[in-house]
Amino acid sequence: MKPTKPQRTVLERFPAGGPRGSWPAEEYAAAQRAQGTDAQVVMDLATDQFLVVTDAP
Repeated sequence: MKPTKPQRTVLERFPAGGPRGSWPAEEYAAAQRAQGTDAQVVMDLATDQFLVVTDAP
């Protein structure tokens, strides 16, 4: 039996072309982690966006 990947839930999306030195996706993910949500930032190359995701329960 093949192991399954956990489902991910997208919490928020951010455009990749933000102002230089601005990391809104990382800041949002850090705020979510501070509230107890295991949030990570991943890049969606197809849409050129940073996604803040968490593994679905």
